[in-house]
Amino acid sequence: MSSTSIHEIDAIVAGATAPKCFVELLDANPEAPALSSMRDDVPDSWNTWTVTQFAERAAMAAAGLQSCGVHPGERVLLMMRNRPDFHWFDLATQLLRATPVSIYNSSSAEEIEYLAGDAGAEIAIVEDVGFMDRILQVRHNLPALRHLFVIDAPAGGLPDGVRAASELFQHGTADLRALAAATEPSDMATLIYTSGTTGPPKGVMISQHNVVYTIEQLRRCIDFDTFVGKRAVSYLPMAHIAERMLSHYQAIILGYDVYCCPDLSQLSSYLKAVRPEILFGVPRVWEKIYNGVNGALSLDPENKARFDDGLVTALAIKEAERRGTATKEQLDTWAFLDAVAFAPVRALVGLDAVQVGVTGAAPIPRPVLEWFNAIGIPLSEIYGMSESSGPMTWSPNSNRPGTVGRSIPGSELALAPDGEVIFSGGNVFQGYLGQPDKTAETVINGWLHSGDIGKLDDEGYLTIIDRKKELIITSGGKNISPANLEAALKGIALIGQAAAIGDNRRFCSAILVLDPEAASVWALVHGRAGATPTELATDPTVLAEVQDGVDKVNQQFAKVEQIKKFTLIGQEWLPDSDVLTPTSKLKRRGVNARYAVEIEAMYKGLD
Repeated sequence: MSSTSIHEIDAIVAGATAPKCFVELLDANPEAPALSSMRDDVPDSWNTWTVTQFAERAAMAAAGLQSCGVHPGERVLLMMRNRPDFHWFDLATQLLRATPVSIYNSSSAEEIEYLAGDAGAEIAIVEDVGFMDRILQVRHNLPALRHLFVIDAPAGGLPDGVRAASELFQHGTADLRALAAATEPSDMATLIYTSGTTGPPKGVMISQHNVVYTIEQLRRCIDFDTFVGKRAVSYLPMAHIAERMLSHYQAIILGYDVYCCPDLSQLSSYLKAVRPEILFGVPRVWEKIYNGVNGALSLDPENKARFDDGLVTALAIKEAERRGTATKEQLDTWAFLDAVAFAPVRALVGLDAVQVGVTGAAPIPRPVLEWFNAIGIPLSEIYGMSESSGPMTWSPNSNRPGTVGRSIPGSELALAPDGEVIFSGGNVFQGYLGQPDKTAETVINGWLHSGDIGKLDDEGYLTIIDRKKELIITSGGKNISPANLEAALKGIALIGQAAAIGDNRRFCSAILVLDPEAASVWALVHGRAGATPTELATDPTVLAEVQDGVDKVNQQFAKVEQIKKFTLIGQEWLPDSDVLTPTSKLKRRGVNARYAVEIEAMYKGLD
């Protein structure tokens, strides 16, 4: 159990809601920067809104939604990229005690029909005509949907029954303070839909109490003297609980200065321009930075060798720091290495101002996390789920690589008899929309059942073994964690992504994907400049290097867990595809379907 009790945080946030907290932020810091978006017309410049200007936009949007008859309990569907509009439309909806529901931009017309229908959405606000067209395909099956608004309306006009979102700002300004004061902790702040990897997506009901409770938990984890004005880059889908918590709820309650990055492909340039002070990333984001830096260093073998020598020393020093045994001589040595090697690397990738780096949503290879720590980036792993409003464990100030930390303040964490991680706290969701039976299966006697198998050490640090439903069970009846295998395989220098195979098979195999940056550097160094990753995936020398890496990984695992065969793929897996979720989690059924021929070839005549 954490040192802060559930009752203590309950008392602190009693009666609070996100809109009420936003009013407090507005009164205390009216001119603080709140939202920024990069301008298209002037390079390296921004459109910026202060807290006051953010409040004005939200109040105007609220008046516009009121004119459409939006009432408490109504659902407003939001479908847009990371842009300031999301924040004021979401807040405006909360102010009216209605529920904003963000859905993934990649959702097909059929998926939109299911999600909008399940939520009972009566208003939809979408970014452009592409999103609009998908809704129009199924609008006849959405009788509750009264209004459809488009933010980037085309000059040629919109179809009948569709209106420009700019109209919502033509109805004056609602009384933000009065609306905020009327909000209640029991109001549903949002619906977050699960990924649907094990069945139809479920609407996770998160209340205003859940939101403010979670923000208080996170605030106690972070060592900032002040949160107001801390720079953050928003780039993951707003339909994901981690992005929603970091760049929306923490922003309107704690006062982060949020820079909206509309596309993941632009993240690298945004990091260099913004120099964020807090940054959340799924493991693939951190892995690409790691591979990119090491790839660039490899172009100068002598410099790479010096850097790696320094890294070995730094890793030992950081481990001593974690144990509390680092000497002044070691700290001075790290400071020297930082000045000559590490600080320039952090500046090069735009991470030189990061005070809190967070990775979550999937396991990260331990060597990657330790590498970031060694070069001075305080990266730590967080663990949670939509049903816990985001976090369950996180220990950024007492980080222990290989674990996901201890339970966050104001919560209790335990293991069920079968090893399943269970959790209790004020951040546990209110239930699944319209699915009381599913809710009863997930929250039992006040404990949220995560579906993950874990282990706890004597100090309360949690290590996740794998999803209960994703454990590989070989034909010999052995249980194997694919996530642990995959995290280790992604530590191979040339490998960016991995999927372990072996359910109902005699042995484990893997689909391995070349990292495009690492492969490009390898090709340059080995006289194959211009060779594509697909071409390199069949190169005997590349295959031999990968096999060597697999052999080393296998030494970390019991014989039954070891990878006996692999197939090397050159085509990078992209988020929001048949093999990855929008946040880069594996879709195992998708991997098995896409690579059915390759998988069967690895087992032909052997199973």
